[in-house]
Amino acid sequence: MKRSPMIKYILRRLMVLLISLYVASTSLFVLLRMLPGDPANALLTVGATPQQVAAARHTVGSDLPLYEQYFHWLRNLSSFHFGTSLIGNVPVGPEINSRLSVTVPLTLISFFVTITIAVPLGFIAAYKSKTWYGTILNSISQLGIAIPVFWVGVILILIFALRFMIFPAGGFPPTGWSDPGQAVRALVLPVATITLVMSASLTRYVRSATLDVLNSDYLRTSRSLGSSFMEAMWRHGIRNAASPVVSILGMELATTFIGAVVVESVFALPGLGSLLVQAIGQRDYPIIQGILFVSTMAVLVIGFLVDLAQRFIDPRMSKSLAGKNA
Repeated sequence: MKRSPMIKYILRRLMVLLISLYVASTSLFVLLRMLPGDPANALLTVGATPQQVAAARHTVGSDLPLYEQYFHWLRNLSSFHFGTSLIGNVPVGPEINSRLSVTVPLTLISFFVTITIAVPLGFIAAYKSKTWYGTILNSISQLGIAIPVFWVGVILILIFALRFMIFPAGGFPPTGWSDPGQAVRALVLPVATITLVMSASLTRYVRSATLDVLNSDYLRTSRSLGSSFMEAMWRHGIRNAASPVVSILGMELATTFIGAVVVESVFALPGLGSLLVQAIGQRDYPIIQGILFVSTMAVLVIGFLVDLAQRFIDPRMSKSLAGKNA
């Protein structure tokens, strides 16, 4: 049975994704082992005896040969167990999963709010680029790119938490999402922080992609054949502009997920960010490895899905794919 070019491409990209995950896991293992010090030091106090050092190294497994440590890491990775925390002595996998209940909603809500704001603004900034408000939108988006995300978070805390006391300055309900009202209220300022920064860059990208379409020959040809502007944009412009925008959306989603680490630290949210900072301070290698691998996997999977979406959206890529497999 002959497979279609798209199925072949999906299988090929899936293989590249799996290889990339393997390379990423190996790189994480090697780079962490290259750092000075021993993870067993997290369990020791000053003046520990050689016997205590040996016992600590046996507990964390750092006395084993590197190849045994590596295969132990791969075995834990295959089940998403990630080992056991050196400090808390709890499984790393469930701990990361519990923190994702904060990081994932923060990322997704921020991302969708950013799209809702930035895509229309980017189109308006391009379509009305020669007007005064088009110029203002362009200038504001340029300014927004230069502002650090943590600075925006601090300003929002000063205004809406300390001055007007509308939203909490930080933290998350101890009961988590079992109290959805308080949980959403705790995420308002973090979401606003990420949205304000990400909307600026996404508006610029959408504006650039829209300007390319507005100045294209195929749009002018469609208009000259009697199509209205909206008809020409719907038939020809949207699909051609969507491909680069989808690529940028993938980058923005990955950036939002990684940037949530900083925002969680600013707002004291119990997500992956605070767990990573705590694990680095305590040299808790299993947690560090687990969080970095989950973050890397999220970025790679997003890139994989974006690549597939571009092939479905952009007719030029589909024809090119069919031609190569002819």
